[in-house]
Amino acid sequence: MKLVVIGGDAAGMSAASQARKRLGPEKLEIVAFERGHFTSYSACGIPYWIGGSVAERDALVARSPEDHRKAGIDVRLRHEVVGIDLDRREVVAHDLVGGGEVREGFDHLVYATGASPVTPEWARIPAAGIFGVQTLDDGAAIHDWLDGEPKPRKAVVIGGGYIGVEMAEAMVLRGLDVTLLEKSPEPMAKTVDPEMGSLVRKAIGEMGIEVVTDAEVSGIGTGGGRVREVLTPGGALPADIVVMGLGVRANSSLAEEAGLPVGVTGGVRTDRRMRVAGVEGVWAAGDCVETHHLLTGEPVHIPLGTHANKQGRVAGINIGGGYATFPGVIGTAVTKVCNLEVARTGLTEKEARRAGFAFVTASVESTSRAGYYPGAALMTVKLIAERRTGTLLGAQIVGRTEAAKRIDALAVAVWNRMTVEEMTALDLSYAPPFAPVWDPVLIAARKATDAVHHAM
Repeated sequence: MKLVVIGGDAAGMSAASQARKRLGPEKLEIVAFERGHFTSYSACGIPYWIGGSVAERDALVARSPEDHRKAGIDVRLRHEVVGIDLDRREVVAHDLVGGGEVREGFDHLVYATGASPVTPEWARIPAAGIFGVQTLDDGAAIHDWLDGEPKPRKAVVIGGGYIGVEMAEAMVLRGLDVTLLEKSPEPMAKTVDPEMGSLVRKAIGEMGIEVVTDAEVSGIGTGGGRVREVLTPGGALPADIVVMGLGVRANSSLAEEAGLPVGVTGGVRTDRRMRVAGVEGVWAAGDCVETHHLLTGEPVHIPLGTHANKQGRVAGINIGGGYATFPGVIGTAVTKVCNLEVARTGLTEKEARRAGFAFVTASVESTSRAGYYPGAALMTVKLIAERRTGTLLGAQIVGRTEAAKRIDALAVAVWNRMTVEEMTALDLSYAPPFAPVWDPVLIAARKATDAVHHAM
């Protein structure tokens, strides 16, 4: 049999590696096409390499093309797949270096093309210094620009979501003056509720980043073939580098052209085994697919490396003759800006309301350690619970060092449909260097339990 993989990062190479682990070269030939220069790298680590927290680019690469080739996977870099012929069971790729066309037949196909940065029409101009951040090639281009001449001094980051705030931090660490533009009233509007977003905005501002909310961008000014300014109704902002952080879309156009089913979110539709719906021998995984939310049952597109690796593993196990499923997601995510940490799981108020839940909320301010222990830092924990049952629907944390990973305990509670009252008795660890005697998670659960009882 022959397996062809489109996309050489997390999902695609996880699928290839799992299939190879189960079926040796004598039973399965594997060809993987990747249009970039790298395989199996951490896209999530790109802002930290650009900012200098990670010293070497290659530290982000988990497995190089040579590693995969030694494992019996024929990796072909700088090859862009431009067509899928389901009738002939073959893909068509362009050799971006040598030129020419390559056709490769398949018995199994893994579609793992990832996602593409959202780029408005006004940003699609032939000028240097405007960047999206999706691939390691994108990161390398930004790194080279920051190290080039003339040295950039002013950065404008457009979009206050995960990529936006992480890249704002990277620019500050590189010594640039940074302006962060966000069209919503608060940054991270799709991640946390507005009052939590206001905590993020305040903290970012204290770090020297100028945050402009309710901001509309009308264009980008250029000169000498380079970016010079970002145009807004409030005036022009000088810029030597512009980073687009407006989110991403599933890269599903090639799949749609081939007749593969695409869902309402724009991602390729699969079943729980990551098989593309209604197409024998075709699989999809990673940022290009649509999955479903375990709380709402609705289709969602949540592009994260955690999901991509799991979905690729599931596809590879099934291709190799095993059995595995991907159950869905609950929207757990975490990020930081300098020493400010932001985390969420489950549903925000807006998402819960849209899904039809009646709910109560509870927010508490506590510390990461016992108050008397050196280094104790404040954090705010917010819980959202179903009004009648008290089932935990979502949680958010904004705080300083050692705050955000507490979201994992809350994610387990959401995943297992725990009530906030059940959570009050959780046997969480305690020692003064690590937590107060009442952990912030437990204090928030107690307050949420009271809110549920009062709402009955």
